Amino acid sequence: MSSILKRVASTIGLLLAVIVLNFLLLKLAPGDPVSVIVGEMGGASDELVAQLRAAYGLDKPVPLQLLIYVGKILVGDFGYSFYYREPGLQLILQRLPATVLLVLTALLVAVVAGTVMGVFSARRPKGLLSHFVTVFSLVGYAAPVFWTGLMLIILFASFWPIFPVSGMMDVAGAGGLLSRTLDILHHLALPSMTLALIYVATYSRLSRASMLDVLGTDYIRTARAKGLSEHRVVFGHALRNALIPIVTMVGLQFGQLFAGAVLVETVFSWPGLGRLAFESILRRDYNTLLAILFFSALMVVIANLLTDIAYGIIDPRIGSRRSRKPAAKGEAR
Repeated sequence: MSSILKRVASTIGLLLAVIVLNFLLLKLAPGDPVSVIVGEMGGASDELVAQLRAAYGLDKPVPLQLLIYVGKILVGDFGYSFYYREPGLQLILQRLPATVLLVLTALLVAVVAGTVMGVFSARRPKGLLSHFVTVFSLVGYAAPVFWTGLMLIILFASFWPIFPVSGMMDVAGAGGLLSRTLDILHHLALPSMTLALIYVATYSRLSRASMLDVLGTDYIRTARAKGLSEHRVVFGHALRNALIPIVTMVGLQFGQLFAGAVLVETVFSWPGLGRLAFESILRRDYNTLLAILFFSALMVVIANLLTDIAYGIIDPRIGSRRSRKPAAKGEAR
Protein backbone atom coordinates (compact mmCIF):
# COMPACT_ATOMS: atom_id res chain seq x y z
CA MET A 1 0.00 0.00 0.00
CA SER A 2 2.82 2.39 0.85
CA SER A 3 4.48 1.71 -2.52
CA ILE A 4 1.24 2.61 -4.31
CA LEU A 5 0.95 5.86 -2.35
CA LYS A 6 4.57 6.70 -3.16
CA ARG A 7 3.91 6.04 -6.84
CA VAL A 8 0.80 8.25 -6.83
CA ALA A 9 2.67 11.04 -5.01
CA SER A 10 5.58 10.90 -7.47
CA THR A 11 3.13 10.93 -10.39
CA ILE A 12 1.36 14.01 -9.05
CA GLY A 13 4.70 15.74 -8.48
CA LEU A 14 5.83 14.87 -12.00
CA LEU A 15 2.64 16.21 -13.58
CA LEU A 16 2.92 19.42 -11.52
CA ALA A 17 6.50 19.88 -12.73
CA VAL A 18 5.36 19.32 -16.32
CA ILE A 19 2.61 21.94 -15.92
CA VAL A 20 5.03 24.56 -14.57
CA LEU A 21 7.75 23.81 -17.12
CA ASN A 22 5.37 23.90 -20.09
CA PHE A 23 3.88 27.18 -18.93
CA LEU A 24 7.27 28.85 -18.49
CA LEU A 25 8.61 27.58 -21.81
CA LEU A 26 5.61 28.95 -23.69
CA LYS A 27 6.02 32.29 -21.93
CA LEU A 28 9.62 32.43 -23.15
CA ALA A 29 8.50 31.93 -26.75
CA PRO A 30 8.02 35.12 -28.81
CA GLY A 31 4.50 36.40 -29.47
CA ASP A 32 1.21 35.84 -27.70
CA PRO A 33 -2.48 35.38 -28.63
CA VAL A 34 -3.11 39.13 -28.62
CA SER A 35 -0.45 39.72 -31.26
CA VAL A 36 -2.08 37.06 -33.45
CA ILE A 37 -5.53 38.59 -32.99
CA VAL A 38 -4.22 42.08 -33.76
CA GLY A 39 -2.42 40.75 -36.83
CA GLU A 40 -5.61 39.13 -38.15
CA MET A 41 -7.46 42.40 -37.52
CA GLY A 42 -4.91 44.32 -39.56
CA GLY A 43 -3.80 46.39 -36.59
CA ALA A 44 -5.35 47.93 -33.49
CA SER A 45 -4.89 50.90 -31.20
CA ASP A 46 -2.84 50.71 -28.03
CA GLU A 47 -6.01 51.02 -25.96
CA LEU A 48 -7.61 48.02 -27.69
CA VAL A 49 -4.42 45.97 -27.29
CA ALA A 50 -4.36 46.80 -23.58
CA GLN A 51 -8.02 45.80 -23.23
CA LEU A 52 -7.38 42.46 -24.99
CA ARG A 53 -4.37 41.69 -22.81
CA ALA A 54 -6.41 42.49 -19.70
CA ALA A 55 -9.31 40.34 -20.93
CA TYR A 56 -7.01 37.34 -21.44
CA GLY A 57 -5.10 37.93 -18.20
CA LEU A 58 -1.84 38.67 -20.02
CA ASP A 59 -1.30 42.00 -18.28
CA LYS A 60 -0.49 40.32 -14.95
CA PRO A 61 3.06 39.31 -13.89
CA VAL A 62 4.16 35.90 -15.08
CA PRO A 63 4.38 34.36 -11.56
CA LEU A 64 0.81 35.46 -10.86
CA GLN A 65 -0.33 34.06 -14.23
CA LEU A 66 1.34 30.76 -13.32
CA LEU A 67 -0.40 30.58 -9.93
CA ILE A 68 -3.77 31.33 -11.52
CA TYR A 69 -3.17 28.70 -14.21
CA VAL A 70 -2.12 25.98 -11.73
CA GLY A 71 -5.12 26.77 -9.55
CA LYS A 72 -7.44 26.33 -12.53
CA ILE A 73 -5.80 23.03 -13.51
CA LEU A 74 -6.36 21.67 -10.00
CA VAL A 75 -10.11 22.19 -10.39
CA GLY A 76 -10.17 20.79 -13.95
CA ASP A 77 -10.31 24.14 -15.78
CA PHE A 78 -7.94 24.03 -18.77
CA GLY A 79 -8.78 27.51 -19.95
CA TYR A 80 -10.52 28.83 -23.03
CA SER A 81 -9.25 28.58 -26.59
CA PHE A 82 -8.45 32.00 -28.00
CA TYR A 83 -8.96 30.81 -31.57
CA TYR A 84 -11.68 28.16 -31.45
CA ARG A 85 -13.74 29.98 -28.83
CA GLU A 86 -14.31 26.73 -26.96
CA PRO A 87 -13.12 25.37 -23.59
CA GLY A 88 -9.73 23.69 -23.89
CA LEU A 89 -10.96 20.49 -22.22
CA GLN A 90 -13.79 20.18 -24.73
CA LEU A 91 -11.34 20.48 -27.64
CA ILE A 92 -9.08 17.85 -26.10
CA LEU A 93 -11.92 15.38 -25.56
CA GLN A 94 -13.03 15.87 -29.17
CA ARG A 95 -9.58 15.17 -30.63
CA LEU A 96 -8.18 12.66 -28.12
CA PRO A 97 -9.97 9.51 -29.43
CA ALA A 98 -8.52 10.01 -32.93
CA THR A 99 -4.96 10.32 -31.60
CA VAL A 100 -5.33 7.37 -29.21
CA LEU A 101 -6.67 5.23 -32.07
CA LEU A 102 -3.76 6.21 -34.33
CA VAL A 103 -1.05 5.77 -31.68
CA LEU A 104 -2.33 2.46 -30.29
CA THR A 105 -2.82 0.99 -33.78
CA ALA A 106 0.68 2.00 -34.83
CA LEU A 107 2.12 0.67 -31.57
CA LEU A 108 0.30 -2.67 -31.90
CA VAL A 109 1.44 -3.12 -35.50
CA ALA A 110 5.03 -2.15 -34.65
CA VAL A 111 5.33 -4.42 -31.60
CA VAL A 112 3.70 -7.48 -33.19
CA ALA A 113 5.39 -7.20 -36.59
CA GLY A 114 8.76 -6.21 -35.14
CA THR A 115 8.75 -8.98 -32.53
CA VAL A 116 7.77 -11.66 -35.04
CA MET A 117 10.47 -10.53 -37.46
CA GLY A 118 13.07 -10.45 -34.69
CA VAL A 119 12.14 -13.89 -33.32
CA PHE A 120 12.31 -15.66 -36.68
CA SER A 121 15.53 -13.89 -37.68
CA ALA A 122 17.12 -14.88 -34.34
CA ARG A 123 16.44 -18.55 -35.05
CA ARG A 124 18.74 -18.28 -38.09
CA PRO A 125 21.15 -15.42 -37.31
CA LYS A 126 23.00 -15.79 -40.64
CA GLY A 127 19.93 -16.34 -42.77
CA LEU A 128 18.34 -14.08 -45.36
CA LEU A 129 15.63 -12.82 -42.98
CA SER A 130 18.23 -11.80 -40.40
CA HIS A 131 20.11 -9.73 -42.98
CA PHE A 132 16.83 -8.19 -44.13
CA VAL A 133 15.98 -7.16 -40.55
CA THR A 134 19.39 -5.49 -40.21
CA VAL A 135 19.00 -3.50 -43.44
CA PHE A 136 15.37 -2.67 -42.68
CA SER A 137 16.35 -1.36 -39.24
CA LEU A 138 18.95 0.97 -40.73
CA VAL A 139 16.46 2.30 -43.28
CA GLY A 140 13.78 2.67 -40.63
CA TYR A 141 16.08 4.65 -38.32
CA ALA A 142 17.22 6.94 -41.14
CA ALA A 143 13.86 7.73 -42.75
CA PRO A 144 12.02 10.76 -41.25
CA VAL A 145 8.37 10.20 -40.42
CA PHE A 146 7.06 12.91 -42.75
CA TRP A 147 9.17 11.56 -45.65
CA THR A 148 7.78 8.05 -45.10
CA GLY A 149 4.25 9.47 -45.11
CA LEU A 150 4.83 11.35 -48.36
CA MET A 151 6.30 8.24 -50.01
CA LEU A 152 3.30 6.16 -48.96
CA ILE A 153 0.97 8.84 -50.32
CA ILE A 154 2.77 8.76 -53.67
CA LEU A 155 2.72 4.96 -53.73
CA PHE A 156 -0.82 4.26 -52.52
CA ALA A 157 -2.61 7.38 -53.75
CA SER A 158 -0.89 8.13 -57.04
CA PHE A 159 0.57 4.95 -58.54
CA TRP A 160 -1.78 2.56 -56.75
CA PRO A 161 -4.79 4.54 -55.45
CA ILE A 162 -6.30 2.18 -52.89
CA PHE A 163 -6.19 4.26 -49.68
CA PRO A 164 -7.48 7.76 -48.86
CA VAL A 165 -4.80 10.27 -47.90
CA SER A 166 -6.63 12.75 -45.66
CA GLY A 167 -9.23 12.87 -42.92
CA MET A 168 -10.61 10.20 -40.66
CA MET A 169 -13.75 9.29 -42.62
CA ASP A 170 -15.64 10.27 -45.74
CA VAL A 171 -17.44 13.59 -45.66
CA ALA A 172 -20.83 11.96 -46.23
CA GLY A 173 -20.41 9.62 -43.28
CA ALA A 174 -23.43 7.60 -44.36
CA GLY A 175 -24.17 3.99 -43.49
CA GLY A 176 -24.41 1.93 -40.37
CA LEU A 177 -21.90 1.23 -37.62
CA LEU A 178 -20.07 -1.48 -39.57
CA SER A 179 -19.65 0.64 -42.70
CA ARG A 180 -18.41 3.63 -40.70
CA THR A 181 -15.95 1.43 -38.79
CA LEU A 182 -14.58 0.05 -42.05
CA ASP A 183 -14.37 3.59 -43.42
CA ILE A 184 -12.33 4.74 -40.41
CA LEU A 185 -10.01 1.71 -40.72
CA HIS A 186 -9.60 2.48 -44.43
CA HIS A 187 -8.53 6.04 -43.61
CA LEU A 188 -6.37 4.79 -40.73
CA ALA A 189 -4.24 2.48 -42.87
CA LEU A 190 -1.68 4.96 -44.24
CA PRO A 191 -1.25 7.14 -41.09
CA SER A 192 -0.80 4.13 -38.82
CA MET A 193 1.54 2.45 -41.31
CA THR A 194 3.63 5.62 -41.51
CA LEU A 195 3.92 5.93 -37.75
CA ALA A 196 4.53 2.20 -37.27
CA LEU A 197 7.28 1.65 -39.84
CA ILE A 198 10.07 3.35 -37.93
CA TYR A 199 9.13 1.49 -34.74
CA VAL A 200 8.85 -1.84 -36.55
CA ALA A 201 12.54 -1.39 -37.35
CA THR A 202 13.27 -0.65 -33.68
CA TYR A 203 11.39 -3.63 -32.26
CA SER A 204 12.62 -6.07 -34.88
CA ARG A 205 16.23 -5.24 -34.11
CA LEU A 206 15.65 -5.22 -30.35
CA SER A 207 13.72 -8.51 -30.30
CA ARG A 208 16.37 -10.15 -32.51
CA ALA A 209 19.16 -9.12 -30.13
CA SER A 210 17.13 -10.11 -27.07
CA MET A 211 16.21 -13.51 -28.51
CA LEU A 212 19.83 -14.22 -29.49
CA ASP A 213 20.87 -13.46 -25.92
CA VAL A 214 18.16 -15.65 -24.37
CA LEU A 215 18.67 -18.55 -26.79
CA GLY A 216 22.28 -18.79 -25.62
CA THR A 217 21.44 -19.27 -21.94
CA ASP A 218 21.82 -22.50 -19.98
CA TYR A 219 18.12 -23.11 -19.34
CA ILE A 220 17.39 -23.01 -23.08
CA ARG A 221 20.12 -25.58 -23.71
CA THR A 222 18.63 -27.67 -20.91
CA ALA A 223 15.17 -27.44 -22.47
CA ARG A 224 16.54 -28.61 -25.80
CA ALA A 225 18.45 -31.43 -24.09
CA LYS A 226 15.18 -32.65 -22.59
CA GLY A 227 13.85 -33.16 -26.10
CA LEU A 228 11.37 -30.30 -26.23
CA SER A 229 10.33 -29.18 -29.68
CA GLU A 230 12.01 -26.09 -31.13
CA HIS A 231 8.64 -24.33 -31.30
CA ARG A 232 8.05 -24.86 -27.58
CA VAL A 233 11.60 -23.83 -26.68
CA VAL A 234 11.40 -20.59 -28.66
CA PHE A 235 7.82 -19.51 -27.97
CA GLY A 236 7.20 -21.22 -24.65
CA HIS A 237 10.45 -20.46 -22.84
CA ALA A 238 12.72 -17.99 -24.66
CA LEU A 239 10.14 -15.47 -25.87
CA ARG A 240 8.76 -14.75 -22.39
CA ASN A 241 12.12 -13.52 -21.12
CA ALA A 242 12.98 -11.83 -24.41
CA LEU A 243 9.83 -9.70 -24.14
CA ILE A 244 11.05 -7.80 -21.06
CA PRO A 245 13.31 -5.32 -22.91
CA ILE A 246 10.62 -4.94 -25.58
CA VAL A 247 8.03 -3.97 -22.97
CA THR A 248 10.55 -1.52 -21.48
CA MET A 249 11.04 0.07 -24.89
CA VAL A 250 7.27 0.37 -25.36
CA GLY A 251 6.99 2.37 -22.15
CA LEU A 252 9.93 4.59 -23.05
CA GLN A 253 8.81 5.27 -26.63
CA PHE A 254 5.17 6.01 -25.90
CA GLY A 255 5.96 9.72 -25.64
CA GLN A 256 7.87 9.58 -28.93
CA LEU A 257 4.80 8.09 -30.57
CA PHE A 258 2.81 11.16 -29.58
CA ALA A 259 5.57 13.38 -30.94
CA GLY A 260 5.56 11.47 -34.21
CA ALA A 261 1.78 11.72 -34.34
CA VAL A 262 2.09 15.51 -34.71
CA LEU A 263 3.85 15.12 -38.07
CA VAL A 264 1.72 12.19 -39.22
CA GLU A 265 -1.56 13.94 -38.39
CA THR A 266 -0.35 17.07 -40.19
CA VAL A 267 0.64 15.15 -43.33
CA PHE A 268 -2.59 13.15 -43.48
CA SER A 269 -4.94 15.83 -42.01
CA TRP A 270 -5.85 13.38 -39.25
CA PRO A 271 -8.16 15.20 -36.78
CA GLY A 272 -6.25 14.42 -33.59
CA LEU A 273 -4.26 16.16 -30.88
CA GLY A 274 -1.14 16.33 -33.03
CA ARG A 275 -2.79 18.42 -35.71
CA LEU A 276 -4.51 20.53 -33.07
CA ALA A 277 -1.12 21.14 -31.41
CA PHE A 278 0.41 22.20 -34.73
CA GLU A 279 -2.44 24.64 -35.38
CA SER A 280 -2.28 25.97 -31.81
CA ILE A 281 1.45 26.68 -32.16
CA LEU A 282 0.89 28.67 -35.33
CA ARG A 283 -1.93 30.69 -33.72
CA ARG A 284 -0.26 31.13 -30.31
CA ASP A 285 -3.29 29.48 -28.71
CA TYR A 286 -1.54 28.98 -25.38
CA ASN A 287 -4.41 27.51 -23.39
CA THR A 288 -5.12 24.82 -25.96
CA LEU A 289 -1.44 23.97 -26.37
CA LEU A 290 -0.91 23.73 -22.61
CA ALA A 291 -3.89 21.39 -22.32
CA ILE A 292 -2.48 19.19 -25.11
CA LEU A 293 0.92 19.02 -23.43
CA PHE A 294 -0.68 18.12 -20.10
CA PHE A 295 -2.74 15.28 -21.55
CA SER A 296 0.26 14.02 -23.53
CA ALA A 297 2.30 13.87 -20.32
CA LEU A 298 -0.60 12.14 -18.58
CA MET A 299 -0.75 9.49 -21.30
CA VAL A 300 3.00 8.86 -20.97
CA VAL A 301 2.68 8.48 -17.18
CA ILE A 302 -0.18 6.01 -17.64
CA ALA A 303 1.88 4.09 -20.21
CA ASN A 304 4.77 3.79 -17.75
CA LEU A 305 2.39 2.51 -15.08
CA LEU A 306 0.99 -0.08 -17.48
CA THR A 307 4.56 -1.09 -18.33
CA ASP A 308 5.24 -1.86 -14.67
CA ILE A 309 2.07 -3.95 -14.55
CA ALA A 310 3.12 -5.81 -17.70
CA TYR A 311 6.45 -6.69 -16.07
CA GLY A 312 4.60 -8.61 -13.37
CA ILE A 313 2.48 -10.43 -15.95
CA ILE A 314 5.42 -11.45 -18.15
CA ASP A 315 7.72 -12.38 -15.27
CA PRO A 316 6.04 -12.65 -11.84
CA ARG A 317 9.48 -12.69 -10.21
CA ILE A 318 9.91 -9.00 -11.03
CA GLY A 319 6.74 -8.04 -9.21
CA SER A 320 7.67 -10.15 -6.19
CA ARG A 321 11.13 -8.58 -5.99
CA ARG A 322 9.65 -5.07 -6.12
CA SER A 323 7.06 -5.79 -3.46
CA ARG A 324 9.50 -7.56 -1.15
CA LYS A 325 10.61 -5.36 1.73
CA PRO A 326 14.35 -4.90 2.22
CA ALA A 327 15.79 -6.72 5.20
CA ALA A 328 16.58 -4.62 8.23
CA LYS A 329 20.19 -3.95 9.10
CA GLY A 330 21.59 -6.92 10.98
CA GLU A 331 18.62 -9.13 10.06
CA ALA A 332 19.38 -12.57 8.75
CA ARG A 333 19.03 -12.83 4.99
